[in-house]
Amino acid sequence: MIVAGVYSHNNGQAIIESQYPAELAEIYGVVAAVDAHHYKNKVSHEQRSEGKLFYSPVGMNQAFKEQFHALGWQPIKVYCDYPTQYYAPGYTPSSKPHPGARPYREMDFAKNKIGVEVQLGKYAFMVYNVSAKMTIFHNLGYIDVGVEIVPIKDLAGEMSSGVSYFEQLVWDLTQRGAADIDIPVLVLGITKSSL
Repeated sequence: MIVAGVYSHNNGQAIIESQYPAELAEIYGVVAAVDAHHYKNKVSHEQRSEGKLFYSPVGMNQAFKEQFHALGWQPIKVYCDYPTQYYAPGYTPSSKPHPGARPYREMDFAKNKIGVEVQLGKYAFMVYNVSAKMTIFHNLGYIDVGVEIVPIKDLAGEMSSGVSYFEQLVWDLTQRGAADIDIPVLVLGITKSSL
């Protein structure tokens, strides 16, 4: 695959290029190592495109995982102890949590204080990753900067319906602007390389 779009949120590009050049080179190397053409194998069952082959987000995500893990990038899982003191007086939850099913948040990949999220799915998760999750993991001391990897619109159009894309995220972030709590994030828009 190739990086076809680059957006710097809260000075993310300049900071990552100057302070984390080796890690950024690894990220670009991972993108280049994933061959999207191997993952155009999802048969559509949607009425508008019955029988058409789409790129599989699951397959591509697995390929990214294998490539990042081979370079020592690992996920970070943080367990959540949800507060109960904010319930209204007299309210008692009707169900108890399942033993062993403790809620958590997870960063896809991290190395040397850089967090990476690969988002090939629903739009809301892209905005959440940049505007909430990366800030939370920064506040907990796990990362200083973030990289969000998302498809360009052309690639998203060849995936299942509802897949988010780079252009949407960039528009929202530019309209929103950077907040005081935002960390530097580099958004990379990816697409298939031409054969």
